[in-house]
Amino acid sequence: MIEAMARRLAGLSGWRRRFVWLLSGAVAVLALPPFFIIPVLPICFAVLLWSLEGVRCNKGALSAGWWFGTGHFAAGFYWVSHAFLVQPEIYGWMIPFALLGLGGGLAIFSMLAVWASWHLGNGLIRRAVLLAVFWVLVEYLRGHILTGFPWNLLGHVWAIDAAPMQFASVVGVYGLSFVTALFATLPAAFVVGKSGKIAALAGVMIAVALWGGGAVRLMMVGPAETEGALSELPADVPIVQIVQPNIPQREKWLPELQSQHFSLLLDMSHRPETLRPDQKRIVIWPETAATFFVETQTEARMQMASVLGPDDILITGAPRTYPRDTDEYKVWNAIQVIDATGHIVASFDKFHLVPFGEYVPFRSILPFPKLTAGRTDFSAGPGPQTLSVNGMPSFSPLICYEVIFPGAVIDDDHQPDWLLNVTNDGWFGHSAGPYQHMAAARFRTIEEGRPLVRAAYTGVSVVFDAYGRKLTDLGLGERGILVHPLSSNKNHTTVYYLWRDLLFYGIVTFFAVLAMGYKRNAKSL
Repeated sequence: MIEAMARRLAGLSGWRRRFVWLLSGAVAVLALPPFFIIPVLPICFAVLLWSLEGVRCNKGALSAGWWFGTGHFAAGFYWVSHAFLVQPEIYGWMIPFALLGLGGGLAIFSMLAVWASWHLGNGLIRRAVLLAVFWVLVEYLRGHILTGFPWNLLGHVWAIDAAPMQFASVVGVYGLSFVTALFATLPAAFVVGKSGKIAALAGVMIAVALWGGGAVRLMMVGPAETEGALSELPADVPIVQIVQPNIPQREKWLPELQSQHFSLLLDMSHRPETLRPDQKRIVIWPETAATFFVETQTEARMQMASVLGPDDILITGAPRTYPRDTDEYKVWNAIQVIDATGHIVASFDKFHLVPFGEYVPFRSILPFPKLTAGRTDFSAGPGPQTLSVNGMPSFSPLICYEVIFPGAVIDDDHQPDWLLNVTNDGWFGHSAGPYQHMAAARFRTIEEGRPLVRAAYTGVSVVFDAYGRKLTDLGLGERGILVHPLSSNKNHTTVYYLWRDLLFYGIVTFFAVLAMGYKRNAKSL
C-alpha cells in the first residue's frame, strides 16, 4: 500500500504535483510550535521525496523545492499579517504582498536544498540523507545572511518538552535541526527494500534517542527548582517580578492613554504580600513598556522608584535618545535599569534590529514606513553586553527577537549569570507567532547553560531554568505578574558554549561525504 502510494506520487505531473508540494510544505508546519504534531514531519517529507522520483529535469526539482517551501513558510509565518492589522487603514493593503513575498522569498532556500539533493542523489536513501544535509545548510544560511532569520528551524519541533531539546547543549539548535531533518527524511526510504527499511528505522530511532538521552540527562542533574515558599528563601536570593500588562498593541502608543498605562504598570509593580521587606526584587517590564524617554522624565523615574525597596531595581524596555538639540538625532530600542533613587544605573541598546519593523533597509529606494511608532529608524547598539547592577546577579539583556540567534546572545568575555528577554509580541495577536518566539528563546538556555527570564507585553512571559525546563509562566493574552526566585545553582558550561557550531559542521560534513560515497543498493522507486 505504501509502495503504491509512493509510485502514484512519483507519477504526478502538472498542477497536481505542484499542489501536492505546496500542501505538504504547509502541513509540515503542524510539527512546529504551538501544534507539535511531530509525526507529520516524516510524512510530508516522504511525500516530497517520493514525488521527486518522478522529476526528470532541473526545472522540476527547483519547482518542487520552491512550491514546498512556499507552502511551508507562508503557513509558518501567517501570523505576520497580524502586525499589519494594528493599523489596517495604513498597512492592511500590504498583507497579501507580505505573506506571498515572505513565503516565496524564503522558499528560495528550500528550492536550493531540494534541487541539490535531487541533482546529487541517485537513489532514495542517498537523496534522503542529502536532503537533510542541504536543508539544514540552507537553514544555517537563512539564519545568517541579510541580518539573519533563524525562525521556525526544524529543531524547534522538540520544544514540546525539555528532554529532546537537550542535544542542543552539545551541537546547538542547528545540529539538532540536522538530526531532525534525518528523522524527517529517512522514513521515506521504507519503500526501497531491506536497506531502506533499516534507514527508515534509523530515522524513527532518532526521536527515541533524543527523548531518552535528554530524559537521562535531566534525571542526572536533579529536579527543577520550584517556587516553594518565597518568604522562606534567604535574603540574598533575588526575586524576579515580571509584569505582563497585556495592553492591546493598537492602544499602546495612544497619547491620551499613556498616563493610564503607566499607572497600570506601577500598580502591578508593588511588592507582593508574599515577600518579606528584606528580600531583594528585580521588577521587569517588557519591551518599550515605558512609551516615553525615561532619561528625560525625572518625575516618571521617581514614580518608578517609589514602588522599589532600597535594594530593588526596575528593568524596563523604553526608547532612548540623544537630546533633541544635538546635531545628530538618534533613537534606540533600549533596556534601562532604575534603582530606588530614581537614577538610571545601566542601559542596553538593541543591536539586532527587525527589518521594516524598526528600520527600513535601503530606505533611499524603498518608500515604506516602518511599522513601529515614530518616523525615525532605530539605531543599532554595539552588541551583546553583560550588566551587573546593585550587587544583583549579572545578566545578558536581549530585546525581542535578538534571543533567537544561536551563539550570539552573550558577551563571551563577561559571562552572565542569567539571560533576560524583554519582548512585545502584541503585534501578532493570538496566533502561533508568540509561541514560536518563546520556543526559539528556550533553546538559548540549553545552549548557554543559563536560566532565562522572559517578560512579554501580552504574553507568553516565562522563567526557564538552565536546562530549558519551564518553572512558571503567564499565558498569552493574560494580565498579571510572575514572581519567582532567581537562582544560578544549576548554571553550567556546555559543550556548545565551548565549541559553538564546530560539531555541527563536522557532523554535516561527515553525512554529506557518507551519502556521496554511498553506492550499494542505491535504489529508486
